Amino acid sequence: MTYTGLLVFQGHLNWMVSILTAGLGTSMGMTISYWIGYKLGKPFFQKHGSKFHLGPEKLEKTSLWFERYGNKLLLFAYFIPGVRHLTGYFSGITRLPFRTYMIFAYTGAFLWTSMFISLGKILGPKWELFHHTITKYLIIAGLIAAVVFACVYVYKKYRDQIYDATLAGLRKGVKIFHTLGRVRFLLLTSFGVFLILFMVMASLIQDLLANEFADFDVVTSYIVHALFDESWAFWMNLFAYLASFQVLFTVAVLALIMILIKGEDRLLEWTFLLFVFVGGELWDEGLRRLFHRIGPSSLINTFPSEQTLITVIFLGFAAYLIVRHVKMAGVQTGASLLVLTVAFLVGISRIYFNIQYPSDVVAGYVFGGVWLSLNVVLLEVLRLMKHNKLNFST
Repeated sequence: MTYTGLLVFQGHLNWMVSILTAGLGTSMGMTISYWIGYKLGKPFFQKHGSKFHLGPEKLEKTSLWFERYGNKLLLFAYFIPGVRHLTGYFSGITRLPFRTYMIFAYTGAFLWTSMFISLGKILGPKWELFHHTITKYLIIAGLIAAVVFACVYVYKKYRDQIYDATLAGLRKGVKIFHTLGRVRFLLLTSFGVFLILFMVMASLIQDLLANEFADFDVVTSYIVHALFDESWAFWMNLFAYLASFQVLFTVAVLALIMILIKGEDRLLEWTFLLFVFVGGELWDEGLRRLFHRIGPSSLINTFPSEQTLITVIFLGFAAYLIVRHVKMAGVQTGASLLVLTVAFLVGISRIYFNIQYPSDVVAGYVFGGVWLSLNVVLLEVLRLMKHNKLNFST
């Protein structure tokens, strides 16, 4: 697909026609595999499946799993090596309605072909230099997606056991821990995010010390500058302004107002608001002085990105207050998406202006997320301890 994109760049093929042709061809192959699975059915695989490592027991387990989650997997299976070759057959075997199969499988097919053909077109003359590196990162991303999907599956299947085990561990840690519903889910989610980001943070530090970011930085910078030319300068300045003191100060004031209006423990939340913001600045300054990395424009102390780190912390804590106190699902979802979008745009502007490396930007997301999630966990634990202490005294 990326080589097709290279031919598009060279003028030998048409971009839209290439995507349409590849998407239709992929959809045709997925349709054939579906009907093969549908016509042969479970009896065939129960009888002959052991010859290609798909015996009755494994078939039954995979079929049950696929009946529950298969339609969602179809969208992303193309990006996971080894998985995309089986989804069509299992969709037919499990009798997934063909109309449903068409919607998810065909959408995934065009997403896959469009991404790789467009990637080849963007890389252009750098295709030979970069496509192996990009393929490596896409495989890693696919494997990460598979792990995330598996974690979601395990979580949904063993939700009660995970809740009980996690709550038991937290009770031992803080000695008093009783909570229900949305608050419990928020705390457990924050704790899980903290653990994951902490591990990613450790990996980023190791890669920085081993100078492993070179390929990632070169490829990502090239793609960003290929996608956004000089005409984007106005918008990039606007995106950069989203991380300015004026915007973040406004967010802090709005967070104070949110606590005043909706806060359940105003003094505790105001204290944490100050601690999160001031501590976040110190966290950022200490990290950048510790690693002392020189950026692409000879600026010093660019790892992690100050702008993305502070944006994640300030906007993230404000969004947490909204999720914590506003019960409207649409508002909660909108606040979360707004944080992700703004943080992404701020990061793109840093790369576009050659102020920071892409790895600096990513590190800003991760380090900021670590600080934010840690403080959310601490705040909720202290809140619970306070409430339980008051209940005990009364």
